[in-house]
Amino acid sequence: MINNSLFTTGKDDWETPQGFFDNLNNEFNFTLDPCCTKKTAKCKKYYTPEDDGLSKSWQGETVFCNPPYSSGKQDKWIRKCHEEAQKPNTTVVALLPARTDTVRFHVYILGKAEIRFVRGRLKFGGSKNSAPFPSMIVIWRKSNL
Repeated sequence: MINNSLFTTGKDDWETPQGFFDNLNNEFNFTLDPCCTKKTAKCKKYYTPEDDGLSKSWQGETVFCNPPYSSGKQDKWIRKCHEEAQKPNTTVVALLPARTDTVRFHVYILGKAEIRFVRGRLKFGGSKNSAPFPSMIVIWRKSNL
C-alpha cells in the first residue's frame, strides 16, 4: 500500500533553504523569483500568488523558481519555465522534486534542459523534517533547446 503522505502535505509554499539558494545564486545571479510569498522571496524582484507569476513575462530575467509542489500547479509552472526560457536573454532555474516518471518530466525537461540531481534530501524552511523525496535542479537556457 502506498502512503499518500509521501506525495503531499497540503502546503505549496515551502521555502528554499537559504544556503542552498545562495550557492545557486553565486553561479546564476538571479534577478526574479516568480512564485513565492513576500516571506519566502529570494530575489529583489518577485511575484506572489496575488501577482500571478504565471501570467507575467520573464523575458530578459535570470529566474529562480521553486514552484508549488502539488501536481496540478507544478505542471503549469514547469511548462511556463520551459516556455519562458525560449525567449531571448532568459535563463530559468527550477528546484523540483526528482520525479522522472511523470509526463511533465518527459515533455518539458528531459532533453530540453540541464538536470542536476541533488544529493540527499533537502530540508525546506518551516519544515521539521527533510523532504520525503529527492530533488533536482533543472536549468533551461536557449542553448539547451
